[in-house]
Amino acid sequence: MKQIILPVKNSEATYLVSPSKIIALGLNYRDHIAESHSVRVKGFDPVEPDEPVLFPKMSSSLIGPGETIVLPALVHDYRFEEPRTDYEAELAFVIGRDCKNVPKSSALDVVFGFFCLNDVSQRNIQTGDKSGWFRGKSFDTFCPVGPQIVRTGEIENPQDLDIVCRLNGKIVQRSNTRHMIFSIDEIVAFVSRNFTLYEGDIITTGTPSGVGPLHEGDVVEVEIEGIGVLENHCVEEELS
Repeated sequence: MKQIILPVKNSEATYLVSPSKIIALGLNYRDHIAESHSVRVKGFDPVEPDEPVLFPKMSSSLIGPGETIVLPALVHDYRFEEPRTDYEAELAFVIGRDCKNVPKSSALDVVFGFFCLNDVSQRNIQTGDKSGWFRGKSFDTFCPVGPQIVRTGEIENPQDLDIVCRLNGKIVQRSNTRHMIFSIDEIVAFVSRNFTLYEGDIITTGTPSGVGPLHEGDVVEVEIEGIGVLENHCVEEELS
């Protein structure tokens, strides 16, 4: 199982990130839904969802701050006319204890802390696979997290945090977590009704508008207010 060690803010402690599962939300910002025409992914349309849209990411996709996002050589086997792998800046959180059927009113009680996450997404495979978004979201290195964990009690309101993504120093995404369609407490309540959550599991909350492609040599930064800056650079996997 992939493991990442992150510092805990305002503490000498570290946290071993080793989730049994990573659960991600799609279509959780209205402005991201509105850009569906440019993303062109199956299941991505301008209709606001009635309940959270869930998909998994493999735990083997985890990397930490400063590590390299590898754009998979496999993509070239398909000879896509326009191969596209995107960045997606997101707020994510780690579950602090095993739980099931968590009430919305006490949802934050089961959250250990928050960090930045980049939900890297291979768009061509994401839209082409009959099974859905799983494979296109789960390639190795497609889940950078960090730069640290901030304990839940140290964030006054996780539903009011500025979120920014920069590509090679240029701002490409800018929003605030208050624009989520489904709030963090709603997400915890919904997900825990469907699946038992275990200590260390990761849930990531969706991305705002402005997603776009990554290329060899790019440097991508995800910055969230009160948490810090997660920076990773990109390389093309060498063809074997």
